[in-house]
Amino acid sequence: MKASAGVHPEDVLLRPVLTEKSWREMEDGKYTFAVRPGASKVAIRQAVEEMFEVKVQKVWALRRPGKPRRTRMDRRHGRTSGEKRAVVKLAPGHRIDLVG
Repeated sequence: MKASAGVHPEDVLLRPVLTEKSWREMEDGKYTFAVRPGASKVAIRQAVEEMFEVKVQKVWALRRPGKPRRTRMDRRHGRTSGEKRAVVKLAPGHRIDLVG
């Protein structure tokens, strides 16, 4: 996904990731989002800045592969779906209110 391709921010950011670790990191100004697999760091930065009207200082992007799974009775094997996540650090003085 190119940043200048006229992509809407809603197409880049899928949802916030709300885990215990991400809640702790919010105190330091780091927010975690599930993003489209083809999204670049530049596209993620632009989407966050446009959607939440904040200034992004740094972006970390990571891929989480799916885990192997099997059912108990019939021993079928498969995988859960993987996802791409982005951790976004905001500039000092900026914050995002995700729950309220």
